[in-house]
Amino acid sequence: MRARPVLLLGVAVVASAIPGLAAHASPLCIKERTPFALSYDTVKWTMSIAPGADCIQGLRWSYMQIFKVSVVIGPSRGQLAVLGSGFRYSAENETRGSDKFTLLISGKNRNVAGTSTLEVEVNPQ
Repeated sequence: MRARPVLLLGVAVVASAIPGLAAHASPLCIKERTPFALSYDTVKWTMSIAPGADCIQGLRWSYMQIFKVSVVIGPSRGQLAVLGSGFRYSAENETRGSDKFTLLISGKNRNVAGTSTLEVEVNPQ
């Protein structure tokens, strides 16, 4: 049993030594984060992000189960990746104006199944 933690520690050390592997997320990138209810509702969030930065954001509230997150409309300026029950938005290296994207979230809220649409407006810092 002792070999497993040592092996995992060794992997973590090797991974952190690889340049460019670590994410540099901008802190508190979501400025307006209205909760969604998985009740076929639509909510709007506002993100503020520096050029070249990443925003990593989870979508699960403590009382929800998220089954699927899908991209309805992708961003036109940055890059978007769905990561489990969250997402990672990577801004362009140069500031060129605002961006936006839309996600569809499906799951259960207090044992009631439903979906929410999340519209995210991205503004450069």
